[in-house]
Amino acid sequence: MLAFSNAKVFDGINNRLTQANVIIDGQRIVSVSDKPVDAGVEVVDCGGRTLMPGLIDAHIHAYFQDMNVSRLQHLPVTMYAHHAANMLGDMLDRGFTSVRDTGGADYGLWLAIQHNLIKAPRLFYCEKALSQTGGHVDMRHQHHHHPHDDHVVLCGCCFANPLGIVVDGVDSVRKVVREQLRRGASFIKFCGSGGVSTTSDPLDSIQFSNDEVRAIVEEVENHLVYCTAHIHPDKALKRAISLGVHCIEHGTLIEADTARMAAEKGTNIVPTLAVIAALAEHGETFGYPKESLEKLDRIKDEAVDRLRHMKSAGVRVGFGTDLIGAIQPMQCIEFGLRSSVFSNFEILNQATAVNAEIIGAKGEIGEIKPGAFADILVVDGNPLENLKLMEDDGAHIPVVMKAGAFHRNRLVQERAPN
Repeated sequence: MLAFSNAKVFDGINNRLTQANVIIDGQRIVSVSDKPVDAGVEVVDCGGRTLMPGLIDAHIHAYFQDMNVSRLQHLPVTMYAHHAANMLGDMLDRGFTSVRDTGGADYGLWLAIQHNLIKAPRLFYCEKALSQTGGHVDMRHQHHHHPHDDHVVLCGCCFANPLGIVVDGVDSVRKVVREQLRRGASFIKFCGSGGVSTTSDPLDSIQFSNDEVRAIVEEVENHLVYCTAHIHPDKALKRAISLGVHCIEHGTLIEADTARMAAEKGTNIVPTLAVIAALAEHGETFGYPKESLEKLDRIKDEAVDRLRHMKSAGVRVGFGTDLIGAIQPMQCIEFGLRSSVFSNFEILNQATAVNAEIIGAKGEIGEIKPGAFADILVVDGNPLENLKLMEDDGAHIPVVMKAGAFHRNRLVQERAPN
């Protein structure tokens, strides 16, 4: 057993710190109390620092190695697998002990993490994101020749790439959803509107038919999991919410009435501000396609302000970053970008307990409480008062623990006296 003593605990739920000793046995927390630590238990003295749950990023793409998606699809799997190992290790260094990959990550990457072949956060994955032909995550550039253009058989399930699979028609959608769940996906992600990174789909386009969306919702509910949808425009948001989609990624152009609709229906939304800010600053330098930069201009000045609609309506808002390729190191800017709308507590709550609930792991991660996994950070200071402590890529986080194992421990570890 191991104890963190002399800690001020932020439990992920409540807007306050409490003085407590946190006792770990194996992978789990067994006690959070002010009782003295038993003799013989290993002790990590936190020196009055803040102890909090490990962070959760609910929108990443571990295999998104190149910012130009048209190039990405031509890389061998070994290339983006090695990229994923580096990217995930960096995220763990920053204090993210769990991540949800919303398109690309698979059983093989999950298994490598389980076998400790790579240092990485706990991984939740959906396999490949679903796209209609010519939709978001169909990476084929409309003006580039692709071998499929000559030889494709229009069977409804004819093209796949590192992030997504192209599928058309209710029956084909059902089959793909069932297959991805068979492979271990804990949720399904589909593209319900146009996107920024792909070049052939208008941003305002609504993607997949109503019947196809209903089929996705029915299949995941039958399997006792959930679906999430990539969506930017408000009209597509309204449709997805009305059809029972459980979660929305981005929600960038949401209007006030749609936010109220999401709150009433219990639809979760995971905004991703970091990717918008990072692409606006560095996209052209790193080869982001011209067509994508033009679409980015439409949303880059809207995203932060639309968060106010979500907050006012009482939407359950998660924490995601969506960073890709060379801009992946900018993950921690997400904290500051939200701070003009949300309080420090609200942002930290989003990145811990709220995200845990959204991804279906409530009580397991995102909280400091008995029974939860011992995913623990120790922070130099109080992030409820100073959010910048979370924005320096882990520089102010001397301890990172995942499932009871230290990834980093810069504090003196000693044994309590017998």
